[in-house]
Amino acid sequence: MSKILRHLTSQEVDYHCRRTIDHYQQVASAFQAGTADHDVTQNIESLLKHIRGTPPFRVLDFGCGPGRDLESFTKLGHKPVGLDGCEAFVSMAHQLTGCPVLHQRFDSLELPPATFDGIFANASLFHVPSQILSRVLRQLNACLKLDGVLFASNPRGPDIERDEDDRYATFLSLTTWREFVEDAGFCELEHYYRPVGKPRDQQPWLASVWRKSRPVDPEVSSHIDCHQS
Repeated sequence: MSKILRHLTSQEVDYHCRRTIDHYQQVASAFQAGTADHDVTQNIESLLKHIRGTPPFRVLDFGCGPGRDLESFTKLGHKPVGLDGCEAFVSMAHQLTGCPVLHQRFDSLELPPATFDGIFANASLFHVPSQILSRVLRQLNACLKLDGVLFASNPRGPDIERDEDDRYATFLSLTTWREFVEDAGFCELEHYYRPVGKPRDQQPWLASVWRKSRPVDPEVSSHIDCHQS
């Protein structure tokens, strides 16, 4: 079983999720301007190179924000779908790309089963409290096709979670992150740290790529040992 770092009531989970979304709603335009030129080509390529089959691929951009990466996937010829809990981001992303964008909070997902070839969770899953992280990851497993691929990039840390700048943030070590994702039915393909080319102490972001190893019940946690031969 994956460990919960901070035990929250359902009311507390709701509060922190709403507060995080409210923050992005208030700073949506500034966030769009401030992140428009961020280069995540390495992350996009890391997802796409592991997807099996013939493109175009159906990709869920989980926490798509204003749509920067949706646009990148579209220009590459794929069929992305966005998802965000911030209404302003949903509108911005759809207006920018014309892609379908789901308006859903991470704590109350309703995703179509076995639909996507890949999931691109770039700087989004770290906002999920550890109390519900296993459930969210199992829901992502369920919406992937068999052998589908999950990419995630999160700020790494010493297994703590807290309010930070009016947002909820979870900072996990690689070991703890592995426990959560493996428990949700994934096996690791690769991981690396960003920004590329910097000393490790100047690489706050942990990027990892995972393959759906088998379907799991979104409501039941069962540990999967991906390191057995």
